[in-house]
Amino acid sequence: MKIEKYIVVLLALGLTACQFGREESVDFTQITGLDSTMFRVTAQHEVDLSDGFPTNCYLPDGMPVNDYQEEEPTNGPVPRTTSSVTGTAIVQSLLDWGNGKKVIEVVGTYPSHDESFSPITLSGKVMLPVGRKPKRMILVSHYTVGSNAEAPSNAFSLEGVLVRMGYGLVIPDYLGYGVTADRVHPYLVMDLTAFNVIDMWMAVKPWLKAVGMEPEHDDIYLMGYSQGGATTMAVLRWIELAHSDPDKPDYIPVHRVFAGGGPYDVKATYERFVRTDTAGYPVAVPLVLQGMIYGYGLDIKMTDMMQPWLYMKMDEWVNSKRYTTGQINGFINTRVTHELLTPEAMAQTSDKVAELYKAMTDNSIISYDWEPEAPVYMLHSMDDETVPYTNAVNAKNKWRNANIEYNFGHYGSHVRTCLRFIYSVQTLLEEEEKERGQYE
Repeated sequence: MKIEKYIVVLLALGLTACQFGREESVDFTQITGLDSTMFRVTAQHEVDLSDGFPTNCYLPDGMPVNDYQEEEPTNGPVPRTTSSVTGTAIVQSLLDWGNGKKVIEVVGTYPSHDESFSPITLSGKVMLPVGRKPKRMILVSHYTVGSNAEAPSNAFSLEGVLVRMGYGLVIPDYLGYGVTADRVHPYLVMDLTAFNVIDMWMAVKPWLKAVGMEPEHDDIYLMGYSQGGATTMAVLRWIELAHSDPDKPDYIPVHRVFAGGGPYDVKATYERFVRTDTAGYPVAVPLVLQGMIYGYGLDIKMTDMMQPWLYMKMDEWVNSKRYTTGQINGFINTRVTHELLTPEAMAQTSDKVAELYKAMTDNSIISYDWEPEAPVYMLHSMDDETVPYTNAVNAKNKWRNANIEYNFGHYGSHVRTCLRFIYSVQTLLEEEEKERGQYE
């Protein structure tokens, strides 16, 4: 049986080798006999970007990218802008930049563990260029999604435009999405989500080699915006703590990190909701509460913290995974925090709130006794209504001695800044390649 399995793998690799370099993509769904611990392919698609982004490409609020219009401020002063580049112009630039390029999307599963440290199968997507091996792989931690339709395995991730440059992307769904959409997502439970993300890379890396698509360079990029920005920094922390020995098989060399708009200080973000009695991103309130209580195993009842009308709708609006965050914000229809939380939850000195705040502190990446060693590029808008700018300020104060390039400015809303972030990553990658004389 072992000999037969070995022959199957060789035949599979031979198939890859004879097709590699052609314009058409390899059919990874037909490659069998691979190690069971590797990424297991369940579906494959080829996307042609010549007509722009596909219809299943979403922004952080669940809006299809193709429907994006430059937003008008709904309240408060018009955000000051440090650049003449608008969100609409960035979308068009990304469209033009990816024009005429094809992307292979490979959906699959991998082994990991859940919040109880029980074995579980999770899902995600690998995005590859057509007709060549990737230069480097980018491990992407995605931003907050509401509906399962927005999960990477079901949607075209906006970061996929980076494949145009010859890079490959690895994008986990996170626990609670994809094949585990029937489970509660442990929102902002940093270590668990970081482990799940790293586990996907550990499953994909040998798979890439087995199918003849190993990247030209072993070191990887880390990238993420919003929830993904904080998760990316948590991923970096665990890589530097547990995967930094080049003499061990689980070594993960990191080339550079891109983090944008992240809630690096979960406690400070939540405290701001309470202190100002304003929730700029209303869905974040129930998401954070549920994430901490269920994902972190707190001895607190959701009914103690959440107003009854909102608690009664949690399964329908949030846990069903049928609605985008933008739709859920519309259902909630208020940004007044005390209309979402109980008086006990608003009382910052209560015992339950103290327990909740401790969990939030434990899941705030800046609370750890750690400072990044890898080079980091960090972007945040000072006008961000979703992830308050205080997160960026606190991160800069915490990591003031790290090798971090900070880009903080008046860039408009959270969604608009997401576009700027991806545009910035594109530009930085181009600059790196020009410096190495490799840009094509």
